[in-house]
Amino acid sequence: MTHLRVSEAAELRGVSTDTVRRAIEAARLSATRDDSGRVVVAGADVAALAQQLAHTPDIGTLGRTSSRNQLRGIVTRIVADRVMAQVEIQAGPFRIVSLLSAESVREMELEVGSVAVASIKATHVTVGVPG
Repeated sequence: MTHLRVSEAAELRGVSTDTVRRAIEAARLSATRDDSGRVVVAGADVAALAQQLAHTPDIGTLGRTSSRNQLRGIVTRIVADRVMAQVEIQAGPFRIVSLLSAESVREMELEVGSVAVASIKATHVTVGVPG
């Protein structure tokens, strides 16, 4: 199971660490301590909260764009068969859906709660795992 430090969960949600701590205090996220004694939360729980709180913002008129558009987020859902997989990522207020091979999902060890980066170029979205 993927666990995230409070600062990582905050960054992925686009909120402050205090907001994540308040979610822990309010029992919206459960926390444990890792081997180093740091407070961590389950990635799957962060993913569920991200989906629950997600809204579609009005982004207005787009200016210049490039193929270097990358959105770092958290995997919220994976639907896979033997050949293909649909991976959903919540990147701040944005829900990204990508179709890729099930083999790629297995090789990257993606699971709900994993941190991933969606790279967007025209209608093509690729998913990678931060190194």
